[in-house]
Amino acid sequence: MIQQLSVFLSQTTNPYENLATEEFLTFHTEPGECILFLWQNARTVVIGRNQNCWKECRVAGLEADGGHLARRLSGGGAVYHDLGNLNFTFCMKKTDADVPRQMQVIIRAVASFGLDAQATGRNDAAINGRKFSGNAFFDSQGCYYHHGTLLLDVDTAAMSRFLHPSRSKLASKGVDSVRSRVVNLSTLCPDITAEAMKQAMIQSFSQVYHLPVNRFHEGRLDRNKISRRTLYFDSREWKYGRRIPFTNRMETHFDWGEAEFTVQVNRGIIETALLSSDAMEYRWFADIGPQFAGCPYEVHAIQTTLTNILKERNVPDHICHNLCDTIREQL
Repeated sequence: MIQQLSVFLSQTTNPYENLATEEFLTFHTEPGECILFLWQNARTVVIGRNQNCWKECRVAGLEADGGHLARRLSGGGAVYHDLGNLNFTFCMKKTDADVPRQMQVIIRAVASFGLDAQATGRNDAAINGRKFSGNAFFDSQGCYYHHGTLLLDVDTAAMSRFLHPSRSKLASKGVDSVRSRVVNLSTLCPDITAEAMKQAMIQSFSQVYHLPVNRFHEGRLDRNKISRRTLYFDSREWKYGRRIPFTNRMETHFDWGEAEFTVQVNRGIIETALLSSDAMEYRWFADIGPQFAGCPYEVHAIQTTLTNILKERNVPDHICHNLCDTIREQL
């Protein structure tokens, strides 16, 4: 039974530090306590624990634009974060979890701005069928969190650009996202800002649980442990190295012929590859594939390997550029 409410406001927009803090709070919640963690990330695509990041978003474009890819502990689909989004997490013991009650905190907070929101069947929240909050859940060792997004003034053009996969044909065993129509709350009520919503969430938190809300005492945090976990959440092993095998086929047509580059990837490393083409100069592309075994599934690494192979075969520069551009566009 919840008997104590605490709120912790993050002071960072680093997605990996926020994920590490969220994890720490979850595993260090006192019995009978519910912690409301409010946080924001700079430009980030956050994928579910069992998703294939390359199938869910344009990883190369995101990172080239200064954005971050992050993988969370919970399941569910990919979401886009920027400073127009406010994230919330309810941390508590598993025995105290009550999803309808937790969702009511969100609904009441939004209602304080005169907006009529509803919880949907997929544990999202929407207004007139347009989603403004996606939710996901995690529990382990008797500890539990429920977290989600609140779209306030998100750059929806960037969201669409980074969350939509490329033209490549990628087959994966990872869990796919379900796309929904979304709406920024600020378009419905201009008074809604991140700071205003934080205060509305804290007030609603108190109203729903009929308890006062106390500030979380930062002395309870183990900064060294959070720093170590920040590095882990930012590691290639965690972000890209999940055991989700997949095959990607990138293909395009040029005036010199068609080209198809197919790779099989596991843990973010290419296991097998094949470059095929109907170009007239058959020697250019003969037996290209084994050279990529062990190559990281990253734009720069693949482009470098391919360029070195083609230069050794005296393939014209414009053809090298064509193929490297295709990899950048479709990876």
